[in-house]
Amino acid sequence: MIEEGDQLPKFSLAADDGSVVTADSLRGKNTVLYFYPKDDTSGCTKEACDFRDAFPRFGKTNAQVIGVSPDSVESHIKFKKKYQLPFQLLADEGHKLADALGVWKEKSMYGKKYMGVERTTVLIDRTGRVTRIFPKVRVPGHVEEVEAALRALDQK
Repeated sequence: MIEEGDQLPKFSLAADDGSVVTADSLRGKNTVLYFYPKDDTSGCTKEACDFRDAFPRFGKTNAQVIGVSPDSVESHIKFKKKYQLPFQLLADEGHKLADALGVWKEKSMYGKKYMGVERTTVLIDRTGRVTRIFPKVRVPGHVEEVEAALRALDQK
């Protein structure tokens, strides 16, 4: 389980644009890494669209936004196109990054237990250090919380 102040662990994941994103490739820019359970579901679509709508403001905080879920690159491509998402989506199909960050958890729906991504946002500074973790994200108002944390980070 990662904690605030830790370095982001090494990883290498395929992105929807055909590139491969690594922990090292994120250095030099503040990064919003938001983990979500599944493409094209109601809560995940709302969260993605909230980040999309706020995207121009994130540029002013020198931050990049990246979504991560266990879905395939093909699923991400369809999801991104359908909602015109202006940021990368990473395919964590084996949930290795989610495991490393502690966001792959036991969940429960209608009394059935299963493993999945707990909606979580991780802020990473220019040096690759985790500066803020937003666990168990509730979508309404979340993007504004992230923006405020980024502005505070930029003032350090």
